[in-house]
Amino acid sequence: MKKPEIVLVTIVIIVALLAYFFIKSNQGGNQTDMKDRNRTATTKDIYLAGGCFWGLEEYMDRLEGVIDVTSGYANGSTENPTYEQVCSGLTGHAETVHVMYDTAQISLLEILQYYFRVIDPTSINKQGNDRGSQYRTGIFYEDEKDFTLIAASIRELQKEYDKPIVIQVEPLNGYYLAEDYHQDYLKKNPGGYCHIDLDLAFEPLEDFLPELKSDIVIDESLYTVPSKEELKDLLTSSQYAVAIENKTEFAFANEYHDNHEPGIYVDVASGVPLFSSLNKYDSFFGWPSFTQPISENVIIKLEDTTANMIRTEVRSHLSDIHLGHVFNDGPVATGGLRYCINSASLRFIHVLDMEAKGYGYLLKQ
Repeated sequence: MKKPEIVLVTIVIIVALLAYFFIKSNQGGNQTDMKDRNRTATTKDIYLAGGCFWGLEEYMDRLEGVIDVTSGYANGSTENPTYEQVCSGLTGHAETVHVMYDTAQISLLEILQYYFRVIDPTSINKQGNDRGSQYRTGIFYEDEKDFTLIAASIRELQKEYDKPIVIQVEPLNGYYLAEDYHQDYLKKNPGGYCHIDLDLAFEPLEDFLPELKSDIVIDESLYTVPSKEELKDLLTSSQYAVAIENKTEFAFANEYHDNHEPGIYVDVASGVPLFSSLNKYDSFFGWPSFTQPISENVIIKLEDTTANMIRTEVRSHLSDIHLGHVFNDGPVATGGLRYCINSASLRFIHVLDMEAKGYGYLLKQ
């Protein structure tokens, strides 16, 4: 064989071997090395403790929508602890993973459901073969808005257990990266100790949520409307400007335009249920869009000739606050209407929190 031919054959063999090992390394759906680890506008963070962080880090990193995961020590009493200090049990830290995730791909609720399936939520300072306060379970959050959802999800989880749930739920109070050899430990040591079943990251979640009713009439006598003076104290300046003074908030720069969580949207002034996530869709206009109200009796429609246009304004029937407008460019399959509503006029109630907040009658039993 001539020298050029030998070189060519050698190159082909090398390429084939590289392709083989690449495919082998990604079998089982584990393609975490291909992830884009950069933060975006839809990135959020949550910190989870659940026994040895080696397994929990690798498990969480396998979830679609999770951008990056690190191992560290959280919610203890000392700064920059070492692994040896944490293992002594004297620092109060828990072995914790920092989960950075994309809310456009995976929700906090889904992350918590995956977390729940690999821990024993009734066990104190013990997970798998590990013992000690550093191995306790915990959910540590930075965004105060996350607390309501976390608490509601734990209430729902409690229904599955006779023993009390003992997961520690606290604001994050310090997170310190663990030593380098702990980071991506199971990627570096595929046969290393792991107390959880990593394959559970690839199994679809079971139905965990209560279901919303549809086609219901709201009894407005259950709700009261504060005076305008009281609303000045109850509402933020932007809420008051939109709801009371008929202003319009900026497109895309509002709270609920990209909210995909299940639940209801209520009148920010009276609390009357107005819209359901069952009828919400992404219209790409930059405001929350719905195909219909939760019940026809909770809204009124008026002709609006302001801004040199002829439009149909939507107002809340009980409180008479300004909600937005309704247009005829919505999905044809659902009637062709697009209720374009200001986030500032609404308050979102997650489906898991509806019972506790007095909206349980809107849930299927």
